[in-house]
Amino acid sequence: MTLHEAIELVLKAKDGLTTRQLADEINQKKLYQRKDLKPIPTSQIGARVKNYPLWFEKKGNKVFLHKN
Repeated sequence: MTLHEAIELVLKAKDGLTTRQLADEINQKKLYQRKDLKPIPTSQIGARVKNYPLWFEKKGNKVFLHKN
C-alpha cells in the first residue's frame, strides 16, 4: 500500500484529521512502512497531502478527502 492510499483509508473511516492524527493512526496500524522502518513523520503526511490535491484537501489544520 502506498502512503497516499493509507491516508485515504484512514480518512474514509475518520474524515477531517490533522497530519499528526493521520501519522499516529497509520503508524499504529502499520498501514505504510518506510524503507528505513522509522515511523512516518507528520511532515511526510503533509507533503503527500500537498502533492495529491485531487485526492485530499486541507482546511485549516485538518485534512479531508477531496469531494469530486
